[in-house]
Amino acid sequence: MLAAPCFIVSDAHLGAAPPEVEHNLLAFLRHLPGRAGSLLINGDLFDFWFEWRRVIPRPTFRALAALAELRDAGVPILMIGGNHDCWGGEVLTHDVGVCFRLGAWDGSIAGWRAHVEHGDGLREREDRAYRRLRTVLRHPLAIRAFRLLHPDWSSALASGSSDVSRVHGAGDGGAGLRRIALSHLARPSAVELVVFGHSHVQTLERGENGGVYANPGAWFDAPTYLVVSPERVELRRWTASAEGELLHALDRRAEKALPLA
Repeated sequence: MLAAPCFIVSDAHLGAAPPEVEHNLLAFLRHLPGRAGSLLINGDLFDFWFEWRRVIPRPTFRALAALAELRDAGVPILMIGGNHDCWGGEVLTHDVGVCFRLGAWDGSIAGWRAHVEHGDGLREREDRAYRRLRTVLRHPLAIRAFRLLHPDWSSALASGSSDVSRVHGAGDGGAGLRRIALSHLARPSAVELVVFGHSHVQTLERGENGGVYANPGAWFDAPTYLVVSPERVELRRWTASAEGELLHALDRRAEKALPLA
């Protein structure tokens, strides 16, 4: 369960992003104590993340420190692995204190029945080749072999492939993930809230049965985020102010009453 209000960010790609992207994100994280009930990072916080026994990628240091301070302030953090930072381990879970999950997460966000995924590999036809590659890259033998390389060499190798695979704007304008999200919301035992990232397309849309599809967009492109309360979902832009700029909001729809017997 992620307590209200739950703040949601995605796709900052730290390590490849310009310095002002990291600066804005650190300011945002330091703003959350006393305001956030929880934080959800929905993938690709880092453009590259990997854990050796005693080494981590240098560009992640400041963000990790800010997240550790946020946890020390009592704010729970759920981090969903993206296609760039899927190799989470003890540094994230033990040293920083986040709950790291790879794949889909189903649970309660501020009282909403929610389904969360980063979004990579979900499109049936377009992502077919990527899913095969992902199976290889996430295999324990591949991870073990990568760990044997010198961190400088392996980081350079990973950064080169990240430059090729990073998506600054979905080729389909986010239509594929939108279609998948709306299909989730249309099911008979539907969740109330579907949250994706990955497409870099900000979305806040009402689905069938009154549910909501929400995508915070990419912090890499613009410092936008979601705020989920029991009453509504808001899409906001970080402006270094107390609340940020409200871009869009959707109220939660009341459950339909069951027919009387």
